[in-house]
Amino acid sequence: MAIESDVLVVGGGLAGVASAVVAAREGVDVRLLAHKKSTLRQASGLIDGLGYVPPRTPLEKHADYVSQQRRDFREVRDKRGDYLGPLQTPYEGIDTLPDDHPYSILGADALRDGLALFDDLVGDTYLGSHTERNALVPTFGGTVKPTARYPRAAAAGLASDERPMLLVGFRSLTEFDAGMVADQLAAAGVPFDVRGVEVSFAESFPTDTKITRFVKAFDHDERIKGIPVRRALAEVVKPYVDDAKRVGFPAVLGDDNAASVRTDLGDRLGADIFEIPMGPPSIPGLRLEDRLFETLDAEGVRLETGVPAVGYEKDGDTVESVIVDRMGSEVPYAADTVVLATGGLVGKGLDSDREGVREPIFGCHVPYPEDRYDWFVDDAFGDQPYARFGVHPDASMRPLDADGEPEFANLFAAGSVVGGADVAREKSASGVSLATGVVAGRNAAIESRKRIERVEASS
Repeated sequence: MAIESDVLVVGGGLAGVASAVVAAREGVDVRLLAHKKSTLRQASGLIDGLGYVPPRTPLEKHADYVSQQRRDFREVRDKRGDYLGPLQTPYEGIDTLPDDHPYSILGADALRDGLALFDDLVGDTYLGSHTERNALVPTFGGTVKPTARYPRAAAAGLASDERPMLLVGFRSLTEFDAGMVADQLAAAGVPFDVRGVEVSFAESFPTDTKITRFVKAFDHDERIKGIPVRRALAEVVKPYVDDAKRVGFPAVLGDDNAASVRTDLGDRLGADIFEIPMGPPSIPGLRLEDRLFETLDAEGVRLETGVPAVGYEKDGDTVESVIVDRMGSEVPYAADTVVLATGGLVGKGLDSDREGVREPIFGCHVPYPEDRYDWFVDDAFGDQPYARFGVHPDASMRPLDADGEPEFANLFAAGSVVGGADVAREKSASGVSLATGVVAGRNAAIESRKRIERVEASS
């Protein structure tokens, strides 16, 4: 017997959460299925809307529309150069994006709706909603990233702040090179003095200590050689503070008690404390994941984790149920409507091999060049065509087939499984997830209500 829901969301990342919450707020019964751990924990925790746009002239306009013709992909590849930015706001470049970009399909209001939903879900743990301007946040690679929303823990580190900055790395934590980050920021021309220093701290930890071990130690103010860890860190950093008004650390300063850790260190050092987001596992990403999953429960969304979707059953042009692998048994999950939010190539929402690129659950159409050598360019940091692979939706976020018709009447898509955007180069990953998630979730709920009303009217 099938497990039933009004709306079934497949995928537990930012797009899936946004879709589920929006649908639930429309008054329908929502279930969210997540297979693997959310990609949120691999991300920086920054909510980028749109930071850069590809160069585009009127003569090149049609080159940015990617069909399944090999010629079109080559044309796009040849005519794209360096991206333009950083943009002052995530909205100013939307009208210059390719026609098949999710923002071009949905419009700027979808991004505004997505960011408004995010603000509502995270409350005062994130900042940036007071303005439409992008904030400039330093990264652990020494760059400055334009982002629409940022964790409160990163607030004192904004590049628009002209106060002198000290960056602190731990010799036992090789993932963060404070000197390199400071040098890169200075070379980029930031409007403040910045220095980097490496200190001996927590040397008693094993050399391969995981970042989460530091987080736990700060959270509970554990003693290292008899000294509470926060006091121990402050004592080794204080001689280097000098005229710095703000001090940045790698993002390991606690989890549940992160705010009190920053306050404690700030009081001891006489400066504002901030964190710089790190690579995976990302502590800001983990904090955000926890926050969003808490909201699912509050919104009445039923969450099941560790259950992969492996197929579907249909009736004509309608998905009747999603087949889920539960401990080796295939179980149908029936729903009026389904939101596909399983991610792109990185998140395994798309599969690829020498034969082609596929959306593995529903077999939705994914445009790609026939010649696999046209999937990529030699420059590893170049404009890679594969970055834009994904399903192409209509304005209601229903995936389209090769003839431009909806694959299914009740299937919607959101997040990185949707193609048309190079979210890494554009700095738009979170914004695309939120915008597509809001539209897909809303339309899935509306369609579900219509189906319920038709059944009730005929009974």
